[in-house]
Amino acid sequence: MTRYGFPGASTRGDEGRGAALFALARAWAAGVVVLLFTEYVQATVVYEHVATPSRMEAFGGRLLLIHLPNALCVALAVWAAARIHRVPYRDSMPWHLTAALVVPISAQLLNMGLQWERLSAEGLLMSNAVLVLGCVTGYAADRLQEDA
Repeated sequence: MTRYGFPGASTRGDEGRGAALFALARAWAAGVVVLLFTEYVQATVVYEHVATPSRMEAFGGRLLLIHLPNALCVALAVWAAARIHRVPYRDSMPWHLTAALVVPISAQLLNMGLQWERLSAEGLLMSNAVLVLGCVTGYAADRLQEDA
């Protein structure tokens, strides 16, 4: 038995005042790493080798080459952040949602802020739909894995 089971013993490292914030920071870091890596792979593989101007003219081409891969990137980032979020804090729905969803939502807001002048109605609607689809899919994958 460890000394933590005895009355008056000092608290464990994961029970301190900043432990909840540290758990959030770890989850966000995982989400950022996964989102950056998957977006980099998408940009180098899909955009440079598969996406030709003729394919990008049609809505179906943009859907298959931009929007669906973006949804996969967001879903993987949400799933990774949710999986890294630790046990005592992942039981709280608001903390767990914050841990899982802050990175993709922040990335979306940053992207929209930087490209606001060039956004079309289709781009705005589809990027937000992709965000919602990716967030729901990633969070559902985490919950399904948690229940199994």
